[in-house]
Amino acid sequence: MEAAAAAAGAEPGSGCGGGAEEPVVSLAEVLAENEELEKEARAVLGGSDHERCSYSQGAVKRQALYACSTCTPPGGEPAGICLACSYECHGTHRLFELYTKRNFRCDCGNSKFKNLQCKLLPEKGKVNSGNKYNDNFYGLYCTCKRPYPDPEDEIPDEMIQCIVCEDWFHGRHLGAVPPESGDFHEMVCQACMNHCHFLWAYASQLAVPALTKVNSLEDEGIVLKAEGNEEQKKEIKTESGVEHQETKEEKQMEQFNEPSTSSGSACPEVVTKSEEPVCKLKELQSKQFLKKDTATFWPSNWRSKLCTCEDCLKMYSELEVQFLTDECDTVLAYENKGTSDQETERRDPLMDTLNSMDRVQQVELICGG
Repeated sequence: MEAAAAAAGAEPGSGCGGGAEEPVVSLAEVLAENEELEKEARAVLGGSDHERCSYSQGAVKRQALYACSTCTPPGGEPAGICLACSYECHGTHRLFELYTKRNFRCDCGNSKFKNLQCKLLPEKGKVNSGNKYNDNFYGLYCTCKRPYPDPEDEIPDEMIQCIVCEDWFHGRHLGAVPPESGDFHEMVCQACMNHCHFLWAYASQLAVPALTKVNSLEDEGIVLKAEGNEEQKKEIKTESGVEHQETKEEKQMEQFNEPSTSSGSACPEVVTKSEEPVCKLKELQSKQFLKKDTATFWPSNWRSKLCTCEDCLKMYSELEVQFLTDECDTVLAYENKGTSDQETERRDPLMDTLNSMDRVQQVELICGG
């Protein structure tokens, strides 16, 4: 499964002699698709250590995880194992690939495993009380609680991961039609939107597409509005001396549409306090915004636009979603690091030397001049 979405199955072929012409797929297209899948797999696995158990690192910020159905079958306690333990301790077992999870400590060989001792780190605590588990650890996903891939589901669909609960959902079970996969980077499912109620105010400005009353007239939703602010409009003089009115909403739209200074490949430090005197959330809540019973979809760097005033940071802590202000928490940041680490490991010293030279020096070196 991909970071934002993964194909849940291809269209079944029509078979020989079926009469219908099958779409022509070139070898180059097949190779390109396989290369992309391999690249994504390398990015996921590259961010985790395949030789050493991650237990000694404590609750790892984000890592590739697996669940072993052989050792912890349905009905037993859920458990998660790191990449290295999946190779060394469970190589012949039936494993569920969980993609990545945040703040998790490897369970391999602890009290949840009755007949197995970890080969890499035998001395472990009995339980990891900080770990969080869901139905994914039994190979079940989405609100429909079905396996992936599902042998009984013939409907081609995509599985999309919620960045709050980290469960995977079928696109058709999100209460809204997902945008094209390239148009958004993260998704928050219906249940987590109800839990993170403050996100509805941000959705009016940041979601893809933005949840506003204007573009949602045909949808069912609840329009919410906090108490109005007395200062609704502000007069501004142009260079020509003509006065016009700029609403606070227009001003805030400019604020939220400003390009972010961060990127998916470079993670800023985790925000601990805000230098802004005004609470962005209260500003948004002072106007009408739409709340619906759907999942929401978010663009890249949207987290950097969340308010980090003291009140909001306290709210994030109470809701246990402090990670939303940390752009290094994203799957994209994790994958970028894994890709970067792999490229560094594969780097050829000779090629590095050649690349640092100009064309003349390269020819002289190669020719032995």
